[in-house]
Amino acid sequence: MKTSGLNFRHLYFFWMVAKEGGVTRAAERLGLAVQTISMQLASLEQSIGKQLLEPQGRRLVPTEAGKLALSYCDQIFLLGDQLQDALDEAEADKMRLTVGISDSLPKLIAYRLLQATQQLEQRVRLVCMENEFESLLADLALGKLDVVLTDRAVRAGGSLKVFSHLLGESDMKLYGVHKLARKYRRNFPASLHGAPLLLPTRNNALRGRIDAWFVQHQVRPDIVGEFEDNAMLNTFGRNGLGLFFAPSALAQDIEEQFGAVLVGDAPELREQFFAISNARKITHPAIEAILSAVHSGPFAIAE
Repeated sequence: MKTSGLNFRHLYFFWMVAKEGGVTRAAERLGLAVQTISMQLASLEQSIGKQLLEPQGRRLVPTEAGKLALSYCDQIFLLGDQLQDALDEAEADKMRLTVGISDSLPKLIAYRLLQATQQLEQRVRLVCMENEFESLLADLALGKLDVVLTDRAVRAGGSLKVFSHLLGESDMKLYGVHKLARKYRRNFPASLHGAPLLLPTRNNALRGRIDAWFVQHQVRPDIVGEFEDNAMLNTFGRNGLGLFFAPSALAQDIEEQFGAVLVGDAPELREQFFAISNARKITHPAIEAILSAVHSGPFAIAE
């Protein structure tokens, strides 16, 4: 099969060699002879008049032209996989929703949001990918994701044409294991001066508001841990390393699942939740279900 003079079979072999880092490993992966792969690569480079791969130590790595070709191949073969999945799901009467989940978003919030998709008449197949915010936005812009769930809006004036949809917000509460909660509950929040705290890292949307809250109440806690991943932060909190903030919308879950005890309320602190999409107007039925559920019914997360 050819398009614009390029043979897709040759492109696929180049893509596999670039991913595997060598002809031998690609040949083993494909179950083909090394000579076959080498000939296909030579034909491709000859047809475009550019070298795409070059040796670097014991590996083959893309040249500058190869990096450009590889970026297009990533999109081509991703779309091919998505087409096959879409055809399979259409036959099985399933709708696919590929979701990027920011590592800073509480996983219980993500679960509650996505739970709304299971109420649709048509069955939904969820494909969830967790990553850093910027990486997810890039994947969204490339069409690899249908939506990104996160705790921040996209900065105005950015180069990516994506749109932020506010889902809701929740005020925050401070939690800890029983021993820590008993010690720091009295005279809260003044009691937090010198208290062990687990906080999100400074690239988290909530962190700046937490720091300002400490200044407002004139307390300087002992920050014993900073985490990009919210689930990791909660795991350390569950095991008693320090106190941690969580949305009040998840109070029951935090207490039941983590065995955490309330230390105090921080109503001035609010965490927001967003859906980021490629379109200003949402048309995907599963995403529409999420947007509707956050404003009413048992899935509402806003306080």
